[in-house]
Amino acid sequence: MLSPLLRRQFRQLAICTAVLAVCFARPLFELARFTLHSELYSHILLIPVVSLYLAWLNRHKLPLASEPDRRLAVLPLGIGLLLLAGYYFAPHWGLKLARVDSLAWTTLSFVFLFLAAVLFCLGKSTLRVLAFPLAFLIFCVPFPVLVKDAIETFLQYRSADAAELLFGLVGTPLLRNDVDFQLPGFRLQVAPECSGIRSTLVLFISSLVAGYLFLRTPWKRALFAFLVIPLGIFRNALRIVTIGELCIHIDPGFIDSAIHRRGGPVFFVISLAPFLLLLYYLHKTDVRKPQANDV
Repeated sequence: MLSPLLRRQFRQLAICTAVLAVCFARPLFELARFTLHSELYSHILLIPVVSLYLAWLNRHKLPLASEPDRRLAVLPLGIGLLLLAGYYFAPHWGLKLARVDSLAWTTLSFVFLFLAAVLFCLGKSTLRVLAFPLAFLIFCVPFPVLVKDAIETFLQYRSADAAELLFGLVGTPLLRNDVDFQLPGFRLQVAPECSGIRSTLVLFISSLVAGYLFLRTPWKRALFAFLVIPLGIFRNALRIVTIGELCIHIDPGFIDSAIHRRGGPVFFVISLAPFLLLLYYLHKTDVRKPQANDV
């Protein structure tokens, strides 16, 4: 049961959040519309729900009373206001923002201002309990174009590297030129659309949540999330090699088949096997530090 002080603090936070949501009503509505029509960012609307759920799971750990240190709110408040000012003055500085850049700017501003409200209303002990659910809200922010392109290019080229290795392991001869593979009888290109950025992002977010729920050691949580990146690259490479081998040994028409155009979910499910096995192993080998109230 929450203490009277904590109830009052959460009421204050609810009022601040409502006011902030009204002030950002238009950009938040635009963000919702954008995510409903975006494959890459379709997860964004679920992030606040997951964050609230994780906070609710920690309700029994909340302290009875904890006074806020409101000086902590100054930095996120300043960053949020600077981002908002930058967004407003960008057209006056001759900067023409893409739609996703505008949404990234305004959403990041909202997240920082919400964090400022949290730091203003809640005490340090409460913040320690809710640190991960609050930090998780960063995934509400869509990638700016430059960031998205950089991640996509990284995954594209590393997937091509891994595919080249797998082709060599199965004994398929090839000539590689950048991301183009000359295979027996046809040419295969690892396009940016083949980077697997969406499935890798979903797997990465899932690894953070799963690590938070099932792992206790911070370094194991970090390791689990980090290993999702090579796992995503290997999954992409496996898909590339599978399509290539089908084209070589069965029919070149597989390059335009459903397994190429819509086969991503199949390989995503396949990647869940090592994902869950790794989580199980780390969970079984995780050692909880003894607490003072342990018998």
